[in-house]
Amino acid sequence: MGQKINPTGFRMAVTEPWRSRWFARKGEFADLLKQDHRIREFVKKEYGYAGISKVEIERGGKRITVILHCARAGLLIGRQGVKVDQLQRALEGIVREPVELKIREIKRPELEAQLVAESIGEQLIKRAAFRRTIKKAVETTMSAGAQGIKVMISGRLGGADMARTEVQRQGRIPLQSLRARVSYGLHEARTTYGIIGIKVWIYMGMISDEEKDDIGRGLIKPKRQDRRRFPAGNV
Repeated sequence: MGQKINPTGFRMAVTEPWRSRWFARKGEFADLLKQDHRIREFVKKEYGYAGISKVEIERGGKRITVILHCARAGLLIGRQGVKVDQLQRALEGIVREPVELKIREIKRPELEAQLVAESIGEQLIKRAAFRRTIKKAVETTMSAGAQGIKVMISGRLGGADMARTEVQRQGRIPLQSLRARVSYGLHEARTTYGIIGIKVWIYMGMISDEEKDDIGRGLIKPKRQDRRRFPAGNV
């Protein structure tokens, strides 16, 4: 099963927290789900340059909290917080309710699979050699402290007439272990030859029993790994 399903969805509510956290009465669920989708699409389209890996949405009463995990927080905040205010007003226009915006900076973007996939896609659009690009991404992630990484790209690689798949991996990726802390990212690079799909898996160690139980009950989010067991900089 671990090979046939989205690794994040496979671990949802077990070792991964929900990306949207709210309760809806009968008849409201569809509208709130559409709002969440519009929020995520708008943020990724207009502010994708800030390196946003994921968007979390919380609802309580008449207030919505949007949490942005980004690698370049300075670009998103802007001078004196001007861009944050603009983004907050834009989100309030989408949902028609007060929005509280929180920004959490990602200290190690090399360990975020979504950001790694988007970085590879940007280089492929600039016509960089795909094998060299993948190899560099793998080496950078492993040197940052990951225990394993797998990169798969599919499409007309290098402008070939027939689409094919290229895979590179290093270390181990235990996809069927629910306790495995696996970061998964998917990105589509729109090149002159067509769309190239990019998938990235990054393994960063196992989660303890106590932490697994707390995450399943929604009490805490995944913690950093024990620095005595893993190299400095692991998440």
